[in-house]
Amino acid sequence: MRSQHPDSDAAGDQRSALIAGIAAFGFWGIIPIYWKFLRTVSASEILAHRFVWTTGFLICLLTWQRRWPEVRAAICSRRTALYCLASGIAVSCNWLMFIWSVNVNRVLETSLGYFMTPLVNVLFGAIFLHERLTRLQLASVVLAAAGVLNLTFGYGRFPWIALGLCVSWGLYGLLRKLSGTAAIPGLFFETTLLTPLAIAYLLLLQIRGAAIFGRAHWELSLTLISTGFVTGLPLVWFGHAARHLRLTTIGFLQYLAPTGTFFLGVFLYHEAFTRAHLVTFALIWIGLAIFTFETVRLWRSKRLSADEPPPLGD
Repeated sequence: MRSQHPDSDAAGDQRSALIAGIAAFGFWGIIPIYWKFLRTVSASEILAHRFVWTTGFLICLLTWQRRWPEVRAAICSRRTALYCLASGIAVSCNWLMFIWSVNVNRVLETSLGYFMTPLVNVLFGAIFLHERLTRLQLASVVLAAAGVLNLTFGYGRFPWIALGLCVSWGLYGLLRKLSGTAAIPGLFFETTLLTPLAIAYLLLLQIRGAAIFGRAHWELSLTLISTGFVTGLPLVWFGHAARHLRLTTIGFLQYLAPTGTFFLGVFLYHEAFTRAHLVTFALIWIGLAIFTFETVRLWRSKRLSADEPPPLGD
């Protein structure tokens, strides 16, 4: 018989949440393998299909979870609609850039971009939300900037893909935070707002005879349809993890994704990994180590202050 003790239920939730978190970030770490199957399809066509089929997947999911009231509440707010439209544009830029980068053999640079993302989030928090940076947080951002400059001058090429990915994802996170919507209803709202444009683009390709979809390309067509499942399922896992795990645990788990893409780029796809790359990644990793240490320190200090008993009255 299953135990009804609250502690055992909480422990079970945390265990399943940890598995879900590892699954989500691990899946995102190996996702370049999936996009490689679609290398013969243009990144813009893949993106359009991703919006259409993700919307379909989310309709089924929201119906199953009975969360349509959350979506209706978001629709009634003009402010939320504007933020979701802006965040939808930001995530579409991020998705397009990532898919294109993978299919032109720039997986390593995508890894660099997502390693930089937590540091960009800290910087955006300071700029847009007026959050104060500690000295160690500032040092981690400076190290990331030094890494970018090293790759620019040492390798001779500006890492615009890495910067584009981390900036677009950082803006997406900022806009989602300001919108106040939950993960899945918010994503549904974003994709729904842009899906009509995606459908129009796919119809235009079909009229011109340039679309890679239909009976003549049935294998690629099935893979394109599966983009909705591939996009939505890890978000379900992530949502479960975010509800039951500490924010610091989520922070550690998020490094699984760029670590996975790093190993894919170097060892599976044999992309060039020069000394300039090594120095840049080393600077980013040191910056992340400092950032993580400071995050844990601040979280512990807040927890200890919250646990302190209130002062006795006179």
